[in-house]
Amino acid sequence: MKNLLKIALCMSSLSLAVGAWANDDHIIMQEAANNHVTVSAIANLKDETAVTLKGTLLKHLNEDHYEFSDGTGVILLDIDEDLWKVFNIKAGDKVQVVGEVDTHRYKPTDIEVVKIEKISQ
Repeated sequence: MKNLLKIALCMSSLSLAVGAWANDDHIIMQEAANNHVTVSAIANLKDETAVTLKGTLLKHLNEDHYEFSDGTGVILLDIDEDLWKVFNIKAGDKVQVVGEVDTHRYKPTDIEVVKIEKISQ
């Protein structure tokens, strides 16, 4: 009985955590809708700022990392496989990206992508 209670509590906690992440993505998308920026402007933004970018995926570097440019600069995008595979996104595609600025102490700033879609420019 104690084991069932522990399992139930663990599953409940996990479902709440997953719900919180989904809610965060929803909030990021709402905030980013009003924050269209350029790559060159990202250097002046705070960590976890929600942004929307339009540009071209230059190359697939490894796993979930892509190099992206909008003509004002180049930045690394961290795109989960479940996002880019659904739309068959690949290097050379023009895309609109919604995500969060992710600053680091020892490596360059990148964008943690929560939504990506192909566009025609």
